[in-house]
Amino acid sequence: MSGASQSPKILQFKVWLLGISPMIWRRVQVPASMTLRKLHGVIQVAVGCEGIHLFQFTLRARRFGSPELAARSPDVPLSELRLRQGTRFRYEYDLNGPWKHEVRLESRHEADPGSSYPICLDGDGSCPPEDCGGVSGFLARREAWTAPETRDDFAALANFVDQLALKRSTGTSIDAEEVDDVREALERLEVRQSWQGKPFSRKDVNGRLRDAEYLDLMHQQW
Repeated sequence: MSGASQSPKILQFKVWLLGISPMIWRRVQVPASMTLRKLHGVIQVAVGCEGIHLFQFTLRARRFGSPELAARSPDVPLSELRLRQGTRFRYEYDLNGPWKHEVRLESRHEADPGSSYPICLDGDGSCPPEDCGGVSGFLARREAWTAPETRDDFAALANFVDQLALKRSTGTSIDAEEVDDVREALERLEVRQSWQGKPFSRKDVNGRLRDAEYLDLMHQQW
């Protein structure tokens, strides 16, 4: 048989988080020999989560995931699940949240000799922070970035810069209380910025996949 015919099959999935707009999504390619447990680890890396909560996949009314959920073992190869192009199934993480993802098999093909797998091809949207209260909590925190309090803190920073330039030109010293007020405004802005989630970087994701971090994250990190 030729080398091409012996190449492992590669499955391409699109994964997106339900209930959030604009869509938060990732596109990954993995070997068909990969298990659902390893796919869980790959998704964790791709979306920027930390693997600290229970998870489960739901496919054709069968659940595979963490044993605490009385689900089937996720140590089943994808090749044994009889997935067809266009097949969709559910991936849930942190079931107290919960974070519900739709997973769709987009295509299958031979491995590219010049690529290493798993690999992230594309994506968009920041990963919500862990333990932020699920979709509703994340949306509420994301909206805080446009709240009047945030605009007030930005205005305080702008005013401080103006006053600083004026006082330097006149030789006037900066009041310590003004500095403290600006420092507190900066701290509040940093907290609100962290609520926006971790920005997606395909380069960073693929670096972590090459380092096989998904093999650690496929097991719950206590």
